[in-house]
Amino acid sequence: MFIDDVILKVEAGNGGDGCTAFRREKYVPMGGPFGGNGGRGANIIFKVDEGLHTLLDLRYQKTIKGKKGENGKGKNQHGKNAEDVIVKVPQGTVVTDTDTGLILADLVGKDDEAIVAYGGRGGRGNTAFKTQRNTAPDFSENGEPGEKKILHVELKLIADVGLVGLPSVGKSTLLATVSKSKPKIAAYHFTTLSPSLGVVRTKDGRSFVMADLPGLIEGASHGEGLGDQFLRHIERTKIIAHVIDMGSFEGRDPIEDYETINKELSLFSEKLMKKPQVVIANKMDLPDAKENLKRFQKHTKVQVYPISAMNQQGLDDVLTALADLLEKQETEPLYEEDQFESHVLYTFKKEDAYTITREDDGTWVIAGKEIEKVFQMTKFNSQEGILRFARRLRKIGIDDKLESLGAKDGDKVRILDFEFEYNH
Repeated sequence: MFIDDVILKVEAGNGGDGCTAFRREKYVPMGGPFGGNGGRGANIIFKVDEGLHTLLDLRYQKTIKGKKGENGKGKNQHGKNAEDVIVKVPQGTVVTDTDTGLILADLVGKDDEAIVAYGGRGGRGNTAFKTQRNTAPDFSENGEPGEKKILHVELKLIADVGLVGLPSVGKSTLLATVSKSKPKIAAYHFTTLSPSLGVVRTKDGRSFVMADLPGLIEGASHGEGLGDQFLRHIERTKIIAHVIDMGSFEGRDPIEDYETINKELSLFSEKLMKKPQVVIANKMDLPDAKENLKRFQKHTKVQVYPISAMNQQGLDDVLTALADLLEKQETEPLYEEDQFESHVLYTFKKEDAYTITREDDGTWVIAGKEIEKVFQMTKFNSQEGILRFARRLRKIGIDDKLESLGAKDGDKVRILDFEFEYNH
């Protein structure tokens, strides 16, 4: 089964918890803190596997989870990092974060891999908090939560030449004739239900990859037929080859067929119209083909190559011409840099670290990615840990913000599922 579009949830591993421990040995007076840090949680990594040609393996996986890092231990023993989760995908896979719409990875190289969800760092043990003013800290951190994302994973096949055309014009027959590919061939529309790839070799020894892209009809860019499912695969091709039924076997007009396909390509993406195009005039063995070809060549300036895929006539000329054209084409990136997600180390625009709202029952609700992370990494099982958390809230400015909004001592304040009383 050919699957090229999947929605998937990934959850990277949480960091291991830091340890609160003290050194207690007979001949070591004032031993001090002795708790180690937790290990890093598992990253979720997508990696190209050349043996895969479909996303079928991901179709039935609703969630991919990474393991938590090992907790820190006493004697300053740090926890082990969790082993990363490697998800194998076909070459040409694009991974997008559905929340932001940004691309996390475009895996086109044979050995490409990318981290699509980062594991949380390990929490610090109490040894890490030792200072001259506090030589025996009685608190440590929980591990940082791993990233959780819902991903749109789609496969965009990598081919040099993409065959496009209306159903039953002979694309599959052409591909089967010039390569070892074996697409299904029959005398009815939508015989080909998935894209097919084949390696083509010219008579002078050059080779390239050709793709049969099925399902294009009028309205394909808006979901008619199968076109909306497979138009994405044309995006990576260097050359678009229109296969036209020049014999008008089904009574269609070759000029109208050509214009219909180009219209759908432009509606799907204007970039497609900038790619080099050639026309492969198929079924030249039929009676009306020569007359239609003359009329077609007067109408369009695109290079036309007459062939008969069934009788294997004219194939060498078109393959040589395609190979010559490919040698002049440079590989261009499919996406612009601003479409990719980047991990920025510094930002010049200070964004709010939190928001404060009030519910109908009077509870103040504090929300925000960073403040929630601070909360989740705080251990509330020691007085020092609680005081440190309160100091961090005050430093961020939450106390002053609550006061300016009208909060009074005794009001309930909630962060995630934890409620406490406001005392300024």
